[in-house]
Amino acid sequence: MRRRCEARLRGIRVPDPFDLDEFCAQVSARRGRPLIRQAVPGLSDEAPCGLWIGTERADHVFFDPGTSPLHAEHIVLHELSHILCGHSGSDAALGTLFPDLEPAAVRQMLGEKTMLGRARYTDEQEREAEMMASLIRGRSARPSPTPLGRTTDALGLT
Repeated sequence: MRRRCEARLRGIRVPDPFDLDEFCAQVSARRGRPLIRQAVPGLSDEAPCGLWIGTERADHVFFDPGTSPLHAEHIVLHELSHILCGHSGSDAALGTLFPDLEPAAVRQMLGEKTMLGRARYTDEQEREAEMMASLIRGRSARPSPTPLGRTTDALGLT
């Protein structure tokens, strides 16, 4: 698994010292679409502490800002690792953010066709994302700037 993760990271420059905004910009450029990080207070209360929803127009990474800065950074890197690994999830991710709406209604409302989340990854995919996140962060010196960096509060939750 480590060799596979290392291979996936070839050609991806990890800023040193680490800068999450810069790394997110690289992932965004690689994907050819915006990558939007959004703080969702209380996300980890009854759900995963991080979530990725990929649409045709953008990648949205949600994280709980109520944890330590280092943990928040790792959550974001874990979700970015799912993106870099090409993992896919399920509509259950939408239920985490919009529990009162049917996933199909959310997709229609957003005008998007493809949504991926971290709700139903296999254990192998979760281990791979954890490995990737650790490898990414291990490639540069600490300390890092605030891991929340430039986030977008598109949901109006902060």
